[in-house]
Amino acid sequence: MWVPAIEGFVPQDIVQYFNAYLDFCYIARVSVFTHSTLDQLNEALKHFHEYRKVFQSTGIQDPTSAGFSLPRQHVMVHYHWHIENFGALNGLCSSIMESKHISAIKCPWHCSSHYNAIHQIILTNCSVEKLTAARACFTSHGMLNNPTWQPRIPYLVPSDDDEDQSGAAEEGAIYNEVFLIQTHGTSTVLFPLNQTNCS
Repeated sequence: MWVPAIEGFVPQDIVQYFNAYLDFCYIARVSVFTHSTLDQLNEALKHFHEYRKVFQSTGIQDPTSAGFSLPRQHVMVHYHWHIENFGALNGLCSSIMESKHISAIKCPWHCSSHYNAIHQIILTNCSVEKLTAARACFTSHGMLNNPTWQPRIPYLVPSDDDEDQSGAAEEGAIYNEVFLIQTHGTSTVLFPLNQTNCS
């Protein structure tokens, strides 16, 4: 709808460029493809490549550059082959793949040392998948519903309003208990397990 709005304000080849681009987009989104539909797709792509040269002739794109690349438009040359092999796109949106690319590639890459990064990315993704599976297993068995360990405090700590605390402790008062490890070996520190620790 906006192509008529720019006519007269930009060169005619730019209007034809956008017209060919929109034709290609609309044809690529149809649900059923025939040989004539694929021919129309190729014709729209041909016009798109012809009219995009206007950006070089008007100086927007450097005419001395080796190639001509516009963002996210190189894939257009592969549509015909992919449609023949995998079927119609039928309104497919690539946003979900982009979001998965961020979580599976970009974030692990930033966490890596950037040396032999592919190996580190694979290890990171394997670890994340194992942690996700373990969390699902623990949740299904009810292990994350309540804390598995509670501190054992037999008596409440009495409030002491006296400023002078240099005297001896009251006889028989137990403020807390300390349990030492009963077996030989390295000691283990236990922390309460709750939802915030596992996320």
